Amino acid sequence: MAMVGRNVAAPLLFLNLVMYFIVLGFASWCLNRFINGQTYHPSFGGNGATMFFLIFAILAAVLGIVSKFLGGNHMRTWRSDSLASAGATSIIAWAVTALAFGLACKQINIGGHRGWRLKVVEAFIIILTFTQLLYLLLIHAGLYSSRYGPGYRDTDYGVGGTTGDPMHKGAGVPVSGTRV
Repeated sequence: MAMVGRNVAAPLLFLNLVMYFIVLGFASWCLNRFINGQTYHPSFGGNGATMFFLIFAILAAVLGIVSKFLGGNHMRTWRSDSLASAGATSIIAWAVTALAFGLACKQINIGGHRGWRLKVVEAFIIILTFTQLLYLLLIHAGLYSSRYGPGYRDTDYGVGGTTGDPMHKGAGVPVSGTRV
């Protein structure tokens, strides 16, 4: 039971990674069509919020993919020092995904003809907002109990010195024959 957070977060990490790649592909295709002025394409459409939504969807996808690579490193090592990078990038990816979620809601609210590719990007951004938040909570579960994660109270890093001073780890044994 000591690996509850890790066993649940790892499949969610992989699922989010695949979903972010799908969002990146579809949003890039839609943005390319939008820039080329081909909004008449039957599988595209769009409205006034489309350009902003697609930009934030691509940004969220790129940040999400990067955070999943750092999250994979954290899943491999499962230590507090790897949690720092995985947690920081996951928070940023979730924040930008939440912004894209707001723009997706605005785009749906405005209405008009939206093709199936835009609807796929909207749906995936909405789903990713919640699954990314769940992933973020799972990797930070060690804050509340070391049973669910690596915890923030690991003090066995850098053990090797005889002094109790954390600033001078490993400096407890004097070395002879050196000049200072």
